[in-house]
Amino acid sequence: MPVDALLFDKDGTLFDFAKTWNRWTGRMLELLSEGDADRLRAMAAAIDFDPEAGEILPSSMVIASTNRQVAEELAPYVPQMDVDTLEQYMAESAGEADLAEAVPLAAFLDDLLSRGKVLGVMTNDAELSAKSQLSRSGVLDRFAFVAGFDSGHGAKPDPDPLLAFCTATGVLPERTAMVGDSLHDLIAGSAAGMQRIGVLTGLAGAADLEAHADVVLPDIGYIPAWLDR
Repeated sequence: MPVDALLFDKDGTLFDFAKTWNRWTGRMLELLSEGDADRLRAMAAAIDFDPEAGEILPSSMVIASTNRQVAEELAPYVPQMDVDTLEQYMAESAGEADLAEAVPLAAFLDDLLSRGKVLGVMTNDAELSAKSQLSRSGVLDRFAFVAGFDSGHGAKPDPDPLLAFCTATGVLPERTAMVGDSLHDLIAGSAAGMQRIGVLTGLAGAADLEAHADVVLPDIGYIPAWLDR
Protein backbone atom coordinates (compact mmCIF):
# COMPACT_ATOMS: atom_id res chain seq x y z
CA MET A 1 0.00 0.00 0.00
CA PRO A 2 1.48 3.40 -0.95
CA VAL A 3 2.27 5.89 1.79
CA ASP A 4 0.68 9.29 1.22
CA ALA A 5 1.23 10.69 4.71
CA LEU A 6 3.61 10.25 7.63
CA LEU A 7 2.65 10.96 11.21
CA PHE A 8 5.69 11.33 13.45
CA ASP A 9 6.14 10.92 17.14
CA LYS A 10 8.41 13.68 18.48
CA ASP A 11 10.77 12.55 21.24
CA GLY A 12 12.95 9.66 20.18
CA THR A 13 11.81 10.07 16.58
CA LEU A 14 12.29 13.61 15.28
CA PHE A 15 14.66 14.28 18.19
CA ASP A 16 17.16 11.81 19.64
CA PHE A 17 15.67 10.90 22.99
CA ALA A 18 18.74 10.43 25.18
CA LYS A 19 20.68 13.36 23.73
CA THR A 20 17.72 15.69 24.22
CA TRP A 21 16.16 14.56 27.48
CA ASN A 22 18.83 13.03 29.76
CA ARG A 23 20.38 16.36 30.71
CA TRP A 24 17.03 18.16 30.90
CA THR A 25 15.58 15.52 33.24
CA GLY A 26 18.56 15.64 35.57
CA ARG A 27 18.41 19.41 35.74
CA MET A 28 14.64 19.42 36.31
CA LEU A 29 14.94 16.99 39.23
CA GLU A 30 17.72 19.08 40.76
CA LEU A 31 15.57 22.20 40.61
CA LEU A 32 12.44 20.50 41.94
CA SER A 33 14.29 18.84 44.83
CA GLU A 34 15.51 22.26 46.07
CA GLY A 35 18.82 20.83 47.22
CA ASP A 36 17.28 17.93 49.14
CA ALA A 37 19.27 14.84 48.10
CA ASP A 38 16.70 12.42 49.50
CA ARG A 39 13.90 14.03 47.52
CA LEU A 40 16.02 13.97 44.38
CA ARG A 41 16.73 10.26 44.80
CA ALA A 42 13.05 9.52 45.45
CA MET A 43 11.96 11.40 42.33
CA ALA A 44 14.63 9.71 40.26
CA ALA A 45 13.48 6.30 41.47
CA ALA A 46 9.84 7.16 40.77
CA ILE A 47 10.54 7.80 37.08
CA ASP A 48 13.47 5.37 36.58
CA PHE A 49 16.19 7.97 36.12
CA ASP A 50 19.77 7.12 37.04
CA PRO A 51 21.11 10.31 38.70
CA GLU A 52 24.70 9.04 38.87
CA ALA A 53 24.86 8.22 35.17
CA GLY A 54 22.53 11.08 34.26
CA GLU A 55 20.40 8.76 32.12
CA ILE A 56 16.75 7.93 31.66
CA LEU A 57 16.43 4.16 31.93
CA PRO A 58 14.67 2.13 29.21
CA SER A 59 12.01 1.20 31.79
CA SER A 60 11.14 4.84 32.52
CA MET A 61 7.55 5.99 32.29
CA VAL A 62 8.67 9.32 30.84
CA ILE A 63 9.42 7.70 27.48
CA ALA A 64 5.79 7.39 26.47
CA SER A 65 3.72 8.97 29.26
CA THR A 66 2.00 12.33 29.17
CA ASN A 67 3.23 15.34 31.13
CA ARG A 68 0.22 14.90 33.40
CA GLN A 69 1.12 11.32 34.23
CA VAL A 70 4.73 12.26 35.00
CA ALA A 71 3.58 15.23 37.10
CA GLU A 72 1.29 12.97 39.12
CA GLU A 73 4.17 10.55 39.73
CA LEU A 74 6.49 13.33 40.93
CA ALA A 75 3.94 15.41 42.83
CA PRO A 76 4.35 13.62 46.22
CA TYR A 77 7.97 14.81 46.27
CA VAL A 78 7.29 18.39 45.14
CA PRO A 79 5.38 20.03 48.01
CA GLN A 80 6.07 23.51 46.66
CA MET A 81 3.76 22.94 43.68
CA ASP A 82 0.34 21.38 43.18
CA VAL A 83 0.07 18.89 40.35
CA ASP A 84 -1.43 21.41 37.90
CA THR A 85 1.38 23.88 38.51
CA LEU A 86 3.98 21.11 38.20
CA GLU A 87 2.50 19.93 34.91
CA GLN A 88 2.58 23.48 33.51
CA TYR A 89 6.13 23.99 34.76
CA MET A 90 7.28 20.83 33.03
CA ALA A 91 5.59 21.78 29.75
CA GLU A 92 7.13 25.25 29.72
CA SER A 93 10.56 23.96 30.72
CA ALA A 94 10.49 21.19 28.10
CA GLY A 95 9.78 23.78 25.44
CA GLU A 96 13.22 25.22 26.14
CA ALA A 97 15.17 21.93 26.24
CA ASP A 98 18.37 21.62 24.21
CA LEU A 99 17.24 19.75 21.11
CA ALA A 100 19.24 17.07 19.30
CA GLU A 101 17.67 16.46 15.89
CA ALA A 102 17.75 12.81 14.87
CA VAL A 103 18.76 14.00 11.38
CA PRO A 104 18.88 17.53 9.93
CA LEU A 105 15.13 18.00 10.02
CA ALA A 106 14.55 20.81 7.54
CA ALA A 107 16.23 19.02 4.64
CA PHE A 108 14.66 15.68 5.55
CA LEU A 109 11.13 17.09 5.78
CA ASP A 110 11.52 19.16 2.63
CA ASP A 111 12.47 16.01 0.75
CA LEU A 112 9.30 14.29 1.92
CA LEU A 113 7.20 17.31 1.00
CA SER A 114 8.78 17.36 -2.46
CA ARG A 115 7.51 13.79 -2.85
CA GLY A 116 3.98 15.00 -2.13
CA LYS A 117 3.75 13.53 1.36
CA VAL A 118 1.48 15.03 4.02
CA LEU A 119 3.26 15.37 7.37
CA GLY A 120 2.09 15.52 10.96
CA VAL A 121 3.25 15.15 14.56
CA MET A 122 1.42 13.41 17.39
CA THR A 123 3.22 13.36 20.72
CA ASN A 124 2.29 12.48 24.28
CA ASP A 125 4.11 15.68 25.24
CA ALA A 126 2.08 18.87 25.56
CA GLU A 127 1.09 20.66 22.36
CA LEU A 128 2.74 23.84 23.69
CA SER A 129 6.09 22.07 24.09
CA ALA A 130 5.83 20.35 20.73
CA LYS A 131 5.10 23.51 18.79
CA SER A 132 7.79 25.42 20.67
CA GLN A 133 10.42 22.80 19.89
CA LEU A 134 9.44 22.43 16.24
CA SER A 135 9.46 26.20 15.88
CA ARG A 136 12.92 26.45 17.45
CA SER A 137 14.13 23.85 14.95
CA GLY A 138 12.62 25.93 12.14
CA VAL A 139 10.30 23.18 10.88
CA LEU A 140 6.89 23.85 12.42
CA ASP A 141 5.54 25.05 9.08
CA ARG A 142 6.31 21.70 7.42
CA PHE A 143 3.54 19.97 9.36
CA ALA A 144 -0.14 20.04 8.46
CA PHE A 145 -1.06 18.76 11.94
CA VAL A 146 0.62 18.97 15.35
CA ALA A 147 -1.10 17.48 18.40
CA GLY A 148 -0.15 16.71 21.98
CA PHE A 149 -1.89 14.67 24.64
CA ASP A 150 -3.75 17.83 25.64
CA SER A 151 -5.04 18.79 22.17
CA GLY A 152 -8.42 17.17 22.70
CA HIS A 153 -7.87 13.97 20.70
CA GLY A 154 -6.49 11.73 23.47
CA ALA A 155 -3.06 10.16 23.87
CA LYS A 156 -1.19 7.14 22.53
CA PRO A 157 -1.53 4.16 22.60
CA ASP A 158 -5.17 5.02 21.83
CA PRO A 159 -5.72 5.38 18.08
CA ASP A 160 -7.99 8.44 18.33
CA PRO A 161 -5.28 11.13 18.01
CA LEU A 162 -3.83 9.33 15.00
CA LEU A 163 -7.23 9.14 13.37
CA ALA A 164 -7.69 12.85 14.09
CA PHE A 165 -4.69 13.46 11.82
CA CYS A 166 -6.41 11.52 9.04
CA THR A 167 -9.63 13.47 9.55
CA ALA A 168 -7.75 16.78 9.48
CA THR A 169 -5.75 15.95 6.34
CA GLY A 170 -8.16 13.73 4.41
CA VAL A 171 -5.63 10.90 4.09
CA LEU A 172 -6.87 7.36 4.70
CA PRO A 173 -5.32 5.53 7.68
CA GLU A 174 -4.12 2.66 5.51
CA ARG A 175 -2.20 5.13 3.35
CA THR A 176 -0.60 6.74 6.43
CA ALA A 177 2.54 5.58 8.23
CA MET A 178 2.94 6.10 11.97
CA VAL A 179 6.62 6.68 12.74
CA GLY A 180 7.81 6.18 16.29
CA ASP A 181 10.42 4.85 18.68
CA SER A 182 8.17 3.25 21.31
CA LEU A 183 5.56 0.53 21.59
CA HIS A 184 2.97 3.21 22.38
CA ASP A 185 3.54 4.67 18.91
CA LEU A 186 3.38 1.35 17.08
CA ILE A 187 0.45 -0.07 19.03
CA ALA A 188 -1.50 3.13 18.35
CA GLY A 189 -0.58 2.88 14.67
CA SER A 190 -1.80 -0.70 14.48
CA ALA A 191 -5.07 0.15 16.23
CA ALA A 192 -5.60 3.02 13.77
CA GLY A 193 -5.03 0.73 10.79
CA MET A 194 -1.86 2.54 9.74
CA GLN A 195 1.45 1.28 8.44
CA ARG A 196 4.11 1.37 11.16
CA ILE A 197 7.76 2.46 10.99
CA GLY A 198 9.90 1.91 14.08
CA VAL A 199 13.09 3.91 14.62
CA LEU A 200 16.00 3.33 16.99
CA THR A 201 16.67 6.89 18.19
CA GLY A 202 14.70 6.26 21.37
CA LEU A 203 15.53 3.87 24.17
CA ALA A 204 13.87 0.75 22.73
CA GLY A 205 15.92 -1.76 20.76
CA ALA A 206 15.05 -3.43 17.48
CA ALA A 207 13.96 -6.58 19.30
CA ASP A 208 11.42 -4.53 21.27
CA LEU A 209 9.85 -3.01 18.15
CA GLU A 210 10.07 -5.62 15.40
CA ALA A 211 6.93 -7.55 16.34
CA HIS A 212 4.86 -4.36 16.17
CA ALA A 213 6.35 -2.64 13.12
CA ASP A 214 6.28 -3.17 9.37
CA VAL A 215 9.91 -2.05 9.32
CA VAL A 216 12.48 -0.92 11.91
CA LEU A 217 15.02 1.65 10.72
CA PRO A 218 18.09 3.15 12.42
CA ASP A 219 16.56 6.63 12.22
CA ILE A 220 14.07 8.64 10.19
CA GLY A 221 16.74 9.50 7.63
CA TYR A 222 16.29 5.99 6.19
CA ILE A 223 12.63 6.58 5.37
CA PRO A 224 13.09 8.01 1.84
CA ALA A 225 15.04 4.93 0.73
CA TRP A 226 12.37 2.71 2.31
CA LEU A 227 9.69 4.60 0.40
CA ASP A 228 11.66 4.14 -2.83
CA ARG A 229 11.76 0.39 -2.28
